[in-house]
Amino acid sequence: MRRRLIYHGRVQGVGFRYTVRSISRQHEVLGWVKNLADGTVELVVEAGAAEMAGFLDDVARRFDGQVTSIDDKTPPGEPLSGFRIRH
Repeated sequence: MRRRLIYHGRVQGVGFRYTVRSISRQHEVLGWVKNLADGTVELVVEAGAAEMAGFLDDVARRFDGQVTSIDDKTPPGEPLSGFRIRH
């Protein structure tokens, strides 16, 4: 399964991308994370259902109180490999 999430709140300038990449190393996920010009962060992630849930739960726990909302968007169809920060 693949998801595209847009995180709102205090998510830029706090190490969000680097922390998400670090969390990704603890899970079998593919994808990327990127700051957007409007102050949000975009995350595209692909994994099995259980692995996806664990990964997103870890991200939510780590940024509890900083994320004000999350938009779940239609994911892009590009092939994914590894997990990286996009610029």
